[in-house]
This record gives sequence, C-alpha cells and structure tokens, in this order.
Amino acid sequence: MSRTIRIATRGSPLALAQARAVQSALHGAFRTGRFELEVIRTAGDDLQSLPPQDPVATSLPKGLFTRELELALADGRADLAVHSLKDLPTELPDGLVLGAVCRRADVREVMLYREAARVVAARDPVAEWRPGSRERSGFGPGLRLEGLPEGAVVGTGSGRREVLLKARRPDVSVVPLRGNVGTRLAKLLGDDGIDAILLAAAGLSRLGFDLSPKGVLRQDHRLGVAERRLLEPPPEGLVGTILEPEELLPAVGQGAIAVEMRPNDAELAAMVAVLDHRNTHQAVLAERAFLRGMGGGCRSPIAGHARVLGHQVHLRVAVAINGVLRFGEDSAPVREAERLGQRLAERLSGQRPGS
Repeated sequence: MSRTIRIATRGSPLALAQARAVQSALHGAFRTGRFELEVIRTAGDDLQSLPPQDPVATSLPKGLFTRELELALADGRADLAVHSLKDLPTELPDGLVLGAVCRRADVREVMLYREAARVVAARDPVAEWRPGSRERSGFGPGLRLEGLPEGAVVGTGSGRREVLLKARRPDVSVVPLRGNVGTRLAKLLGDDGIDAILLAAAGLSRLGFDLSPKGVLRQDHRLGVAERRLLEPPPEGLVGTILEPEELLPAVGQGAIAVEMRPNDAELAAMVAVLDHRNTHQAVLAERAFLRGMGGGCRSPIAGHARVLGHQVHLRVAVAINGVLRFGEDSAPVREAERLGQRLAERLSGQRPGS
C-alpha cells in the first residue's frame, strides 16, 4: 500500500500502549507499510479530570472515549481507530465497522493495596491523632476479597465492580476513583482513606507491569530496552492479588482491543484482517449481544465473560436490575455466539426478582 495508514488513538498511556501494539503488529506483517499514530483527545478524557462529586462526572456513558476517534475516521483524518473494546458501544455509527478484534489479554481483575512492611516502616510513632483520621492500612501478600478487614474502603470508577464487590462483601465501602492507571496508583499510595483499588489485569500488563511471585507490583522484567523507554515503571510499595472471573466477573469486552475502520476500503480491510483473533472475536460477539439485548449503553451495571471451548462458546453474565443482581450462564455452538448472548439477555430481563 503506497499511502500512510493513520491510526487514531487516545493519548492516555494505556491507549497509546494499545495503539502501539496494533502499529507494531501491522509493521510486522507488512514491513514496507507506513503506519503512524494520530493522537486525539476525547470528551471522556476531559470528564475524567472532574472531581468525583461533580454530577456531570458521576457516570460516564458509552461513547465518550470513542466518539472523537470515530469522527476522525468519518472525515478521513484517520484510517483506523484503536479502542479498548469495553469502551466501544454495541451499535457503531453508520459508515464504520469493526475491522478486527485482537487476541484477548488477561480478562481478570487485580486488587491492589499498600505493602504492609513499607507502611509499618513509614509510620510516625508520635503523629497526632486528628478527628476523622484513620490509621494507614497495609497488608501482606495474597490478600483476597474475603480477607479485607470489616468496613474496608475500596476505590473504583466502575458501577459493575461496585455491585459485584458489594454482593460478596456488603460491609465494604466503595468510593469513586477515576483517571488513568498512573493516577489511580498514586491515589492508592497516598490516600490513607483507601485500603485497596480494583483494576483490569490487561491494562496493567499493557503498561508493562506485572506481579512478582510475592505479589509486588513491578515493571515486567521481560520488557526490552526500547519498551522500557516508552513505559513508566509503577510506584514502589504496592502489592496485588489476581481475582478470578468467578470472584469478580469482568466487563463485556474486557482485555480485548478493537480496530474500527470504514467499510469501503477492501485493501486496508485485508491488511487489518491479520490482526483478528477468531476465538476472541466470537467470544466478544456473545458478550456484546448480551449487552445489546439488555439495552446497549444502559446504565445498569453489566458483566459478561465468554470463552470458546472447542466448538462451543460458553457465556457467564451478570446484571443489576432495580437493585437486584442476577446471574446467568449458557453455552451454544460457536456459529450461534450472538444468539447465545441475545438468549441470556431475554432470560435475565424477563426474570422475576429473586428467581
């Protein structure tokens, strides 16, 4: 292809890491091609900087992190747009299609908290007590949701995480937490009022972070020199625990990267097709069909995780309707992935409370 392919992306560290991964994959497949990143600021980026108590920022609807990238596609300023699939609305604008879904990364959640030994070492033995102050918490490796102290405070900007967490630990308090990953890590490290935060494992991995055998958050030792220059290491003093989907069901599309494009470019579509991972694509079709069946961008907290097992796709879902958390799961042949999601949506939306 003689022209330069422009790839639209948000400017956050995580979005850039995802876009660079797509850029690198295209470079690897088409070595003579020219692929450049086009950084675009979105409405969601602006709203993330608002205080948590601001009524405008209490809920960020679908599309706030994708709309400006889609406009760049529509008016020709970009040829591709790279998104976290969980941010992409189930209904795409006219004239745009989902060109590829990349191989899914780790779908699980991570609970991060301060390392107990560092908290004890930093504690001031003569510090004066102030009204409303709490003793700074820290925990050892391997802390699980059940091991959080009674009344612990957990930070998250996700209604889904809040509902699922409260279902397992009704005594835990949840406080709003937004911003990019670095902002959230800094908040946890410096805020005595927060005991733990919840983040996606895929996001941490794409930023070059991993957990040591003892759970310490660190820069991934497998990174090359060039990658280390692009990625900031995490702050010291944080420990994490991986939470399995059975403990905290992930968001629809979590861990997957979507590549959006215009449908009338056959040559580019053939190039983008090399990025598509069939099993991931079929799994997220089922998840997104469930989300669409529940109302697409509805405000109800929704979770879903599908896996392709042989010739079958298995889908587990959860949705909070009128304060009642409902779970469902089912399987179907892979070719019926979307119908599976629709069927579970019909089942749960018609379910009576308590049934």
